[in-house]
Amino acid sequence: MLTRLDPLMFGLLYLPHHMKGKQTGEKVTFADCHLDWARRARRWVRPVAEPRSARDVFISPRESAKSTWWFLIIPMWAAAHGFVHFVAAFSDSASQAETHLATFKAELDGNRLLREDFPELTSPATRPRGSVVADRQSQIQMANGFTFAARGIDSGNLGLKVGRQRPDVLIADDIESGEANYSVHQAKKRLSTLQNVILPLSEFARVVVAGTTTMAGGLIHQCVKSVTTKEEPAAWIKEERFRVHYYEPIVKSEEGERSIWPAKWPMTYMAQVRATRSFKLNFLNQPSSADSDYWTEDDFTYGRFPVARTYLSVDGAVTTKKTSDFTGLAVVGCAPARPAHEGARAIPARCLVEHAEAVKLKGKALRDRVQQLLDSYPEIGAILVESNQGGDLWHEVLHGLPVRVVTFSNSEPKESRAGRLLNLYQLLPSRVVHAGQLPALEEQMCAFPNGLNDDLVDAVGNPVLRFLRPEKKAIPKASSASYL
Repeated sequence: MLTRLDPLMFGLLYLPHHMKGKQTGEKVTFADCHLDWARRARRWVRPVAEPRSARDVFISPRESAKSTWWFLIIPMWAAAHGFVHFVAAFSDSASQAETHLATFKAELDGNRLLREDFPELTSPATRPRGSVVADRQSQIQMANGFTFAARGIDSGNLGLKVGRQRPDVLIADDIESGEANYSVHQAKKRLSTLQNVILPLSEFARVVVAGTTTMAGGLIHQCVKSVTTKEEPAAWIKEERFRVHYYEPIVKSEEGERSIWPAKWPMTYMAQVRATRSFKLNFLNQPSSADSDYWTEDDFTYGRFPVARTYLSVDGAVTTKKTSDFTGLAVVGCAPARPAHEGARAIPARCLVEHAEAVKLKGKALRDRVQQLLDSYPEIGAILVESNQGGDLWHEVLHGLPVRVVTFSNSEPKESRAGRLLNLYQLLPSRVVHAGQLPALEEQMCAFPNGLNDDLVDAVGNPVLRFLRPEKKAIPKASSASYL
């Protein structure tokens, strides 16, 4: 048939009413991501040959028709032509998943052209006595052997199968709750369900995770960061062999900028909203935390100035196991106070944050990365290491480097240190300046203390609080050459 190898043609022929709406003038239009999804779906023609070899995460702007394509058009095309036999689909709630299945079933029941061309797909499977095998809110089974089950992500899914058949397609669509109803703890539980309940349903299944970021540090946001930052991807992404596909709302080319879906979001509209928090969350999938207990985006000041002393700060994890924290690395310099002179106003001591990154490295790999940073920032005069974890281990890892290693321990509560650091950011003029945008650091600060990680907050805070600590009058000031 004409549509056998073309899911896009299938959608245009059988489901065009799902490909248009009021926002596009009731015309069939496409976003870049729709065309890419249709191309990638053609791989479903061939069976999966290796376990965990067909797992993909698709992240695009909110309301970019992810559910229409991944819950309806592509599964129906694959089922109609016999490429898949059992789809198990999951959403944040059972009602959400069942609503998608109801849309799918409504097409099987009422789409005249679909019923004429695919009578076995559109007819329910029956038992010898004529009763329907499965026609429920959560599961249908059709005469051609195709089964579609829809569940909430946290419902009982272990062992889901029909007879001896297990799902050959697993779809997880919008499995994370909205920001107001979601937390780091819930994100960890959701990941546990995905890894320990959903994915084990079949090692050979095609897996599609489609979503939009709902919270800084959530699962989808971790996927976004794996392709938009230089941070080490979250362990589960690599362990489960997921390929992440991220679609930016504004496409850049030699001709300039254009919208990913011009018919729905003209570039004039994109230009109006691109600086808003909503755009960053719902279009870019890069959330900020306007309601943070500590930092907000307004607290960051950018610029450059000469510094007299510079630390490479290390806030380290002892291991690189998936349950351990990242090691935070930050390059922070300090400019001493300048007194008023000949009409020029006095300038207090300030810190300049030049670099911040989080890595999961240990031993020689960590030492090599430290050496690279020393080469990139020759002004570094000492390595400052918080040794609450690891103790003397850090001297073993960082021995023989061309600068001194200074270790210390923190007894002050983390929240108290963060509060003092925030005060320095908020002083006018700011006592802490970023040399440029530092997304990983700023994200952790805006999410603190509720983010998944805070290693960079400490990696920056330790040298800043050391450089700018109040002077103790009873103790003479150290010379400008000292790093202690």
